[in-house]
Amino acid sequence: MITYLINGNSGLIPNEKWIPNCWVNTIAPSEADKNYLIKNLGIPESFYNDIEDVDERPRIEIEDGWYLIIIRVPIRTSDESIPFSTIPIGIIFKNDIFLTISFHEVEMIPDFINYSHRKSIHKKENFDLVLKLLLSSSVWFLKYLKQINQKIKLAEKQLEKSIRNEDLQTLMKIEKCMVYFTTSLKGNDILIHKIKNLKEHKDSLETELIEDVEIELRQALETTNIYSDILSGMMDAYASVISNNLNVIMKLLTSISILLMIPTLIASFYGMNTPNTLENNPYGFWIVLSISFIISSIGLIIFRKKNWI
Repeated sequence: MITYLINGNSGLIPNEKWIPNCWVNTIAPSEADKNYLIKNLGIPESFYNDIEDVDERPRIEIEDGWYLIIIRVPIRTSDESIPFSTIPIGIIFKNDIFLTISFHEVEMIPDFINYSHRKSIHKKENFDLVLKLLLSSSVWFLKYLKQINQKIKLAEKQLEKSIRNEDLQTLMKIEKCMVYFTTSLKGNDILIHKIKNLKEHKDSLETELIEDVEIELRQALETTNIYSDILSGMMDAYASVISNNLNVIMKLLTSISILLMIPTLIASFYGMNTPNTLENNPYGFWIVLSISFIISSIGLIIFRKKNWI
């Protein structure tokens, strides 16, 4: 789907067709959309194919006057194994043509358009909008990190009650998300430094906006690292708890086995078909039973003193 956005009185507003310097926003493009972008707007097909790769890293390329910038933005997925992930968004521009391409639905773009209405944000020049989209992506990283933090707290509460495989798997899924977030944020951070150091645009870039982008990126990256460290610590702690619980259970079972072995051993001796001085005693059974009970009781007292039971 292709939408055209132009500067209005209160931000970016939709337009029915392409006009010079408008923003061509493309979400989940069809084959017809692809043909229009390549044939009518003339974007390089190689750029389009690069953006289609879900694993494409953030970077900037310049070819025949065309700029290709790929940023990674966070998304909420329907995949239970990875609740949050990141995808590439391509930004392609040259002279009066500016377009973005995303092969997945993202919450960031509609939110950015609505935000432009609230703050009266307009498209000044191409790199200005690129930086604002980078800033918006960092804000959305932080938004999703807050939701991830809530999931961590919920899983932690469940684990405090009882350690279940489902809760540990939840933490493992979140840990995967943290890896994707960290990698993408580092890539976006490298990208902003490359943009900042472009010689031909160094003077035209808004310094304050670049600083805002760097601050938000740094905050998102630091928050991600903090949550990753918390998750790693929690996983290690619960792994130790599980191991300790297993040791306690094995120690308890071993102690019970030893205590049960004592009367079994005594009964085996006196159950042999050989003279044992108690074969003619009318109280032989009770004597053997008492001996077994006394020795087992002594063993139980010893084990209790050593905290084995």
